[in-house]
Amino acid sequence: MKKSLQLLLGASLALVSATALIWLLNTRDEVDVNAPGADRPVSQSMVERGAYLARAGNCMTCHTARGGERYAGGRGIETPFGTVLSPNLTPDQQTGIGSWSSAHFWRAMHNGRSKSGRLLYPAFPYTSYTQVTREDSDALLAFLKSLPAVSQTNQAHALRFPYQSQAALALWRALYFSPSTFKATPARSAEWNRGAYLVNSLGHCSACHSARNALGASEGLGLAGGLIPVQNWYAPSLLSAKEAGVADWDRQSIVKLLKTGVSAHASVTGPMAEVVLGSTQYLSEQDLNAMAQYLQALPAAGASLLAVGAPEIAVMATSPNAQASAAPGAKARAFDDKGEKLYEQHCAQCHGDKGQGVAKAYPALAGNRAVTMAQTANLVQIVLNGGYAPATQGNPRPYGMPPFVLVLDDSDVAALLTHIRSAWGNQASAVSPLAVNRIRAGQTP
Repeated sequence: MKKSLQLLLGASLALVSATALIWLLNTRDEVDVNAPGADRPVSQSMVERGAYLARAGNCMTCHTARGGERYAGGRGIETPFGTVLSPNLTPDQQTGIGSWSSAHFWRAMHNGRSKSGRLLYPAFPYTSYTQVTREDSDALLAFLKSLPAVSQTNQAHALRFPYQSQAALALWRALYFSPSTFKATPARSAEWNRGAYLVNSLGHCSACHSARNALGASEGLGLAGGLIPVQNWYAPSLLSAKEAGVADWDRQSIVKLLKTGVSAHASVTGPMAEVVLGSTQYLSEQDLNAMAQYLQALPAAGASLLAVGAPEIAVMATSPNAQASAAPGAKARAFDDKGEKLYEQHCAQCHGDKGQGVAKAYPALAGNRAVTMAQTANLVQIVLNGGYAPATQGNPRPYGMPPFVLVLDDSDVAALLTHIRSAWGNQASAVSPLAVNRIRAGQTP
């Protein structure tokens, strides 16, 4: 009996200690919303700056439902754990953020807490926004409070058990989230530091361009590439020259890609096209140059890292499971012949009989790193669903590729891509029909 009591007491103490530790980790560097200090006076220039910063963070994309009012929330964000519904950011007093102080908003950005103190889900990327400065946070709030108020009640998230609980979220945050502030690197130029700030905080580029573990937390090297959950597009490594690294690009090509969606080296499609359309095309030349300098200076990674890039298609991919070694003998030759014929029938008119492409219209496939990289999910996505660069101010009528989802079956797509990945000097592994089928079915490749 005494031993049982001791075990119970020990277990109780361990539980209390673990709970206390989780609480402490969740209150690190906590913003005190009750601390004295008046909000900064709001000026028109502050509102305009906030509008610009909202573009840099691409806030409207997530906080506007299709057909809904701007920033009124209600857009469902699919995650592996269920659906998160974005909240109303208009200044409505009851359903929006009209009653929020600048400290409340700063705490949401820096600590990932709502006005009530509830923990926010990291579908709102406060893991990156935590580095946003207080000055920029205040400007963002000033802009949001300048919008027309929309009365639209926030909807409850549709998350599975146990992910819907605050306790589970607190544990996740204790493991994977620590508030931080952006600190300039003295050895680097002001322009490089500005680029680092935009890429790593407001731009939250690592939210897509980093691998995630089973609990949805970013892991490994930041910006080293990763499969975007649910969407099944691969955001290529920005560190690898074999994927989407730009260390050997000229600065203007990087700026043009972010500004217009196309450049001499690449064009964007998939999720990155949405980023250019809603965010980077509106940034100043000065900020785009700063981002370009930072991206050029990223440390090079080994060829083992997976990512997408390209003259290419700057967000294309596939997983190692999508790879298949070519079948031997007559079967392999038949598969190759099938792929070659499909290419001649459906692709050669635009991409050329030797995969040479057409300048300023259709990308070359020969020597294209987006075609030959290890990940092939993006290739499958583009063949099935089409590929379109964004219609930007600098490129209002982009060329696009039609979808073949109703034209080609899984074996056809696999044969076609296998041919493209091995023709005209390309040397990459085959794509299997199973890999195509998983993408078609919306499953993780």
